[in-house]
Amino acid sequence: MNMIDYWYEVDMKGGAGVSEMYVEDGIFNGGGKPLVGRAAIEQFYSWRVDRGARTSRHVITNFRAEFTDETHAITYCVMLLHAADGKPILPTAPPIIITDLIDRCVKCDDGKWRYIERTFVPLFMGGVAPTVPPESIAENFNSDQKKA
Repeated sequence: MNMIDYWYEVDMKGGAGVSEMYVEDGIFNGGGKPLVGRAAIEQFYSWRVDRGARTSRHVITNFRAEFTDETHAITYCVMLLHAADGKPILPTAPPIIITDLIDRCVKCDDGKWRYIERTFVPLFMGGVAPTVPPESIAENFNSDQKKA
């Protein structure tokens, strides 16, 4: 798993399958109610694609990793998001959000690093709104997690 692969999949393919980069009960704190579990995360990216054409580039900088042991790490970076609904070529504009991104990661038995939790901490926002998961996805899937 690689943070760059994650954003490539989101920017180029709409994010289908990125839920596999999380542990089964992984948490996506991307604004609004947290999404808990792969199914909720996958549903968010399906919803995002179903909205129609969206062009995005998630630009990552100032990456840092702290390894707490051989199988756990916390990563930090700054993410700049350029995005708008529609297909290229779109008008240029400043990033719609600049956010700190904090990831808690674990190296799984299959040797792959996966996200335990991704947390976005917005610093600057303006212009086009980012695609935030609808509360209904969090409510539907998070309640399913509690029953399991």
